[in-house]
Amino acid sequence: MRSARRTTLTVPRHSASAHTQPATVDDGGGPLAAGWLDRRFRISQRGSTLAREVRGGVTTLATMAYIVLLNPVILSVPDAAGHTLDAGQVTTATALAAAATTLVMGVLGNVPLALAAGLSVSAVLAYQVAPVMTWPNAFGMCVIYGAVIVLLVVTGLRRLIMDAIPLAMKHAITMGIGLFVTLIGLVQAGFVTSMPGPGGVPGAKPVQLGTHDMLTGWPVLCFAVTVLLVFVLQVRRVPGAILTGIVGGTVVAGAVHHFAGLEKKDWGGRNAPEIAGSLVATPDFGLFGKVSFDGIADAGAVTVGVIVFTLVLTALFDAIGTIIGIGQQAGLADEQGRMPGLNKALAIHGAGGVAGGIAGASGQTVFVESAAGVGDGARTGLASVVTGLGFTLCLIFTPLARIIPTQVAAAALVVIGAMMMTNAQHIDWSDTATTVPVFLTMVLMPFTYSITAGIAAGCISYVVIKAAQGRWREPGVLMWTLAAVFMAFLALSPLEAWLGVQR
Repeated sequence: MRSARRTTLTVPRHSASAHTQPATVDDGGGPLAAGWLDRRFRISQRGSTLAREVRGGVTTLATMAYIVLLNPVILSVPDAAGHTLDAGQVTTATALAAAATTLVMGVLGNVPLALAAGLSVSAVLAYQVAPVMTWPNAFGMCVIYGAVIVLLVVTGLRRLIMDAIPLAMKHAITMGIGLFVTLIGLVQAGFVTSMPGPGGVPGAKPVQLGTHDMLTGWPVLCFAVTVLLVFVLQVRRVPGAILTGIVGGTVVAGAVHHFAGLEKKDWGGRNAPEIAGSLVATPDFGLFGKVSFDGIADAGAVTVGVIVFTLVLTALFDAIGTIIGIGQQAGLADEQGRMPGLNKALAIHGAGGVAGGIAGASGQTVFVESAAGVGDGARTGLASVVTGLGFTLCLIFTPLARIIPTQVAAAALVVIGAMMMTNAQHIDWSDTATTVPVFLTMVLMPFTYSITAGIAAGCISYVVIKAAQGRWREPGVLMWTLAAVFMAFLALSPLEAWLGVQR
């Protein structure tokens, strides 16, 4: 997750020239594309038709539209000043940023890739950036990390960083984020809660099942039903399983709300499955341009640097694996992952961080759900244009997001977490030197509520173990540098106390 999140795609093998062969037959989806659209997007050259591109774009939209409903749930936490974002404004910003960046990817990149707010990026903003800054500062961090990615792509440093990180660590970061967003979903739904002791101090257990180790209330039941429904739809290979499951869960929640006589407060005082007023409204662009860089430095140079690096690393891993995987599926990349226009797509992805920050929606990343559109025939950027126009229409339907209970939307986080855990199949679990860094990376992200902590522990343990094996040269200069920075970050408090620094 993409994308938050990214999953490893199983893609069919294509020859390097598969996409250069012009189509000669009609697959029943209409005549071969002709005219300026064909010339502009090279539709026939890539063996596609206008009907396939439109169908693929609509399919991609259907499979990833859930992000418009889910992103406001992730960004619902208060910032360091105690301020929270307006859910309606976040919904509008999410749709706006997804529409803009996907349209740019389609028109300039000419690839069937759709972008939207990355759950992994949103999680970093909500649980690592917002607690030490204001929300305008957090969106400023999006602008900074997006600009850094563009710079890395232009200068070629992107390849050096990606080559320096061991493959197992890349998979571990994805799996750790999967566990992290799963825990967020469980907490948001009330399926997992903290157990306070007398006087509000921590109890014997840091977390518990529901309330007093029991699931209580109809909303939690609706969450559980929605999770199972989405998993069933996925097993049955129903297109758009996540969005369909959220709609189905909302219908169930609405029935429960009506027949059980529940009130809005029973849903935690947040969204309730009831229709009040019109389902369409004028978009509220209240978050647009609310970006601030004042106060970022107050968090400390090391903290800011580590957060930026975490955002860059998370976004790059999401993008590169997803873009190459879908490119192979579409016949645009060869078996070695060489894909024409990869740097352009990555630059647009980096610019999506800037656009997401300016819109107030979190950084944008390429969604693995784009593979659904490719599976339906999409081969060019025209499909992304169709998807982008679909997100534009979502701008006027933002009131729909208010009738989807948080408990129902949170179910999607659990499902996405499960999808991200499939990367475990690529880990050599018999190699201790690999499994220790992978394990620490995975478990510390959810257990500390910090993606940075997981990456830090993984990098440090990796170089230390290699040194203990007498293979200290193997990690390379960059990994040792990263480990040193992370050591300074984790030891920041005692170092400041030793140096007499007061914050």
